[in-house]
Amino acid sequence: MPKYILYGSYCDDVLIKRTPYRQAHLDGLARQKENGILITIGPTKDTTKVFAIYDAPDEQTVKNLVEGDPYWQNEIWTEYEIKEWIQAI
Repeated sequence: MPKYILYGSYCDDVLIKRTPYRQAHLDGLARQKENGILITIGPTKDTTKVFAIYDAPDEQTVKNLVEGDPYWQNEIWTEYEIKEWIQAI
């Protein structure tokens, strides 16, 4: 199955604004991980960017997961880009 990377941005004051949506966000990510679609995800140390790797059948699957996430729906993530990734090693 192809792999995809997600690179996106967080809103200003993310640590405060994410609070009401954080548990639903983490629960959804845990389900994706259990289903083998999400390999890894996390913020940059300065919490301005998010990075993830997905193992998904196609880009649309990843897009649906991102846009169904409470962080996207509530503007905690403000923009994102998905690229197919070729794992060399």
